[in-house]
Amino acid sequence: MQLNSRKINLFTLFKLPSVYFCGVRVKSISETACTTTVKHRWINQNPFKSLFWAVQGMAAELSTGALVMAYIQETGKPISMLVAHNKAEFTKKARGLITFTSTDGLAIKETIQKAMETGEGQTCWMASEGIDAQGDTVSRFWFEWTVKPKG
Repeated sequence: MQLNSRKINLFTLFKLPSVYFCGVRVKSISETACTTTVKHRWINQNPFKSLFWAVQGMAAELSTGALVMAYIQETGKPISMLVAHNKAEFTKKARGLITFTSTDGLAIKETIQKAMETGEGQTCWMASEGIDAQGDTVSRFWFEWTVKPKG
């Protein structure tokens, strides 16, 4: 896998500045999983003194999207990617350092391979779970990614 956490974090600085300035960072990426973190701070809080839901969504989406980007890059082919749908649930106020992990790398790899074989757009639901420092789940997100060969 050519993409690494440093390259993705640099990408967010220039292409997704709100992600970068809110403190969302990729901590690790492998063939099967990607982990991002974000810390509750003044710039990303809501009026209830916890992490704003949209910032949690950015961290969760990046944990899935980085996997999509990595596998697209691996193909060497032009493939478009887009979130078609998403859903979320929140179970606890997000305070402190929150870690989001998606373990759906192999699912998106298969989806991209199928899109390349058929030439048709394909979709894949990917999940990301946010865990606080105490090990409690604060939120879960699901993103339906669409991938389609260009041209």
